[in-house]
Amino acid sequence: MRRTERLFQIIQVLRAARAPVTGRELAVELEVSLRTLYRDMAELIAQRVPITGEAGMGYVLDEGYDMPPLMLTADELEAAVLGAGMVAGQADPTLARAARDLVAKLTESIPEELRPVVLDASSRAIVARGPKAEQFDGARLRVAIRERFKVRLSYRDGEGRESQRVIWPLLIAYFVGERYIVAWCETRQDYRHFRTDRIATLDVLNEGYPGRRASLIAGWDEVMAKRKAAS
Repeated sequence: MRRTERLFQIIQVLRAARAPVTGRELAVELEVSLRTLYRDMAELIAQRVPITGEAGMGYVLDEGYDMPPLMLTADELEAAVLGAGMVAGQADPTLARAARDLVAKLTESIPEELRPVVLDASSRAIVARGPKAEQFDGARLRVAIRERFKVRLSYRDGEGRESQRVIWPLLIAYFVGERYIVAWCETRQDYRHFRTDRIATLDVLNEGYPGRRASLIAGWDEVMAKRKAAS
């Protein structure tokens, strides 16, 4: 385990503990010697992490301490980079660009010893088939989802039949080479999935929909679970 990861793990252990944790307990948890553990504790205290206690008495992390937002382990960092790579290959152009910018910012912000995790990662997203072209601005759709605005669609189904729908967009579901809007459809009074490459026009209405988005998504999850159980 890298030292950066150990320091992070110490904070996590102390954060979860309800009583002082001794140096020996921490050393066993991290699989290091007591001498190494005490050096790590001294480093954390030198970095002004609010840890109280001493060798033989146990250590306590002050309540309310917030870790720096980019204090990531190597595995967490690799997971972020892998996820960003998948987004860059599957999302709309605006979100894909944001994913690439995220990796660049992570590379500049993380400690020097963790940069090889980004630059020479052991995992890589391979996109064999990119998303199909869409006729609308994906960024505007994501704003509608976040702000809970209704959306009017001109949609063509798998048999080429066109219809006009007003929907409550809940989320965008990603499959290999395809994206779907998961929504409550006012026309059908039910949950529906709309493949984004079949949408001819998409207009965000200046009208919010009732209820909480989280509750609607929970309802969709329940419907999907019942359909799966019945199939």
